[in-house]
Amino acid sequence: MEKTEVVKKYELVIIVDAKVANEEKEAILRDCTDTIEKNNGKIINSQVWLEKQKFTFDIKKRSEGTYYLVNFEIVGSGIGKIRAALRLKEKVLRYLVTKL
Repeated sequence: MEKTEVVKKYELVIIVDAKVANEEKEAILRDCTDTIEKNNGKIINSQVWLEKQKFTFDIKKRSEGTYYLVNFEIVGSGIGKIRAALRLKEKVLRYLVTKL
C-alpha cells in the first residue's frame, strides 16, 4: 500500500531589519518564497504585515523590524527543509512557521 502525503496550509512570519532598503527587503521576501516553491510548496499570499515595528527587546542588536506574512501550502515532509533554509538566511532576524 502506497502512502500519500497530505498537502497542508502553513503561515510564515519573517522579521527583517527595518533599516534595510526596501529593494533589499523585497529581495529577501522573494528569496524566502522561492525557497518554499523549490521545495514543492505553493504560495497563496505574501504581504507586509507590520512596517517598522519596534521590538520589546533587541534581536541580533536591532531594535526595529519589518514583518512579512506568507501563507502557503506544502506536504508535511517539506516543512523541515524550509525551516533549515530559513535558519541559514542571515538577513532574516526571526521567523515562525505555523500550521493552519
